[in-house]
Amino acid sequence: MTAITVLLAEDDPGIQESIADFLQWRGIEVDCARDGVQALSLCQQNRYDVLILDIRMPRLNGLDLCERLRAEGITTPTLMLTALDTLDDKVRGFQAGTDDYLVKPFAMDELVCRVQALSQRVSRQRVRVLRYGPLELDVELQQVWRDGQRLQLMPQAFQLLRYLLARAPRVVSRSELEQAIWQGEPPDSDALRSLLYQLRGRLDKPFAYPLLHTLRGRGVCLALPEEVQ
Repeated sequence: MTAITVLLAEDDPGIQESIADFLQWRGIEVDCARDGVQALSLCQQNRYDVLILDIRMPRLNGLDLCERLRAEGITTPTLMLTALDTLDDKVRGFQAGTDDYLVKPFAMDELVCRVQALSQRVSRQRVRVLRYGPLELDVELQQVWRDGQRLQLMPQAFQLLRYLLARAPRVVSRSELEQAIWQGEPPDSDALRSLLYQLRGRLDKPFAYPLLHTLRGRGVCLALPEEVQ
């Protein structure tokens, strides 16, 4: 039987270590993140069976992280850990896209049971295809088509396109894109410019009209011709 793989995002070192040790003792494989940004990066790079997210994390809290993952097509079943136990708090979590809640303090055996149950939700883990105009993007296979034609993209170009597609036609600032691709630390000042040039060459040049637009002083967007402002 294949082991369940879990991403645990918890900023308290003691709590994180206790949960990770117990899950591993029960045969569950665990990756750990100390904040929401690190968790987001790991989710973009790897596939997990279940995500365990603490709500009150630095840099990107659990609710915002879950919402962002869903927007990017990452549908992995998610369990929120929280000290907030009111109905309004739980409603906010479910609206953000979480699947389950566990209120602190909790019994470790209950956590394991919930993780095991969530890992069986196969339907939530099926390949999700994001669509926008003539574009289709397969999140799981990391493949893109425009007008039925397969586009060959390097991993970072795919990541950039997925980020823009999930927000289309909203204009996204350069700083937000740099944060999403390189956690805010691009390798050089022209890294985003080069990546956009690479993506534009694959996405737009062979076709009748552009989808990728750079708006001076505002940022970048993925938009159909009638949506460009």
